[in-house]
Amino acid sequence: MSSRLHTSLIILCLIIFSSTMTLAIAEDAIDQTRAARNPSTPANILRQLAESDNAEIRQNVARNRRAPADLLMQLAHDPVQEIRITVITNTATNEQTHLYLTDDPMQQVRSVLARYEYCSSAVMDKLANDKSVDVRIEVAKNWNTSLATLQRMTKDSYTEVSQIASRELTKRKLESQQK
Repeated sequence: MSSRLHTSLIILCLIIFSSTMTLAIAEDAIDQTRAARNPSTPANILRQLAESDNAEIRQNVARNRRAPADLLMQLAHDPVQEIRITVITNTATNEQTHLYLTDDPMQQVRSVLARYEYCSSAVMDKLANDKSVDVRIEVAKNWNTSLATLQRMTKDSYTEVSQIASRELTKRKLESQQK
C-alpha cells in the first residue's frame, strides 16, 4: 500500500472517529439535558449535572422544581447570568437564595428578582434600597412589597419611585377598605 493511500485511510478513520465521538457527546448532552429537566431525577444525579461545563444542562437543573435548596443556592453562584435568573424563577427556590441574589452584581438579575411574584417581603425590603432606580421601580410595583417598605419608598430620592410607591400604597389602602 502506498504511503499516500495509507495516510488518506488514517485521515478518513480519524474523521469518522471524530464524527462518531461528536455525535456521542451530543447524544450524551441531550440525555443529560433531559435528566436535568426531569423532576424524577434523583438529587445525587442533579448534583452531578449541576457541575457540567454545559450551561444548558446547568440551567435545566436550575429549572428543575425538585432540585434541592442547597443545589439551587450553588447555582445562584453560577457565572452565567441566565442560570441565576432561572434559579430565581424556580418555585422551589427558598428565601435565603433569593436574599443572596439581591446582591447580584448584574442589574438584570436583581430586576427579575424584584418582579418575581413569589419573592417574600423581606427580599423586596432589601431590594427597595437597590442602587438601580429600575430595580426600585419594580419593587414599588410588586404586590409582595410590604406597606412599611412602600411607605419608606414614598421618600425615595427618585421622583418616579416615590410616585409609584405612593400610588401603590393608596391603591392597597383602598382595596383593604373595600373588603
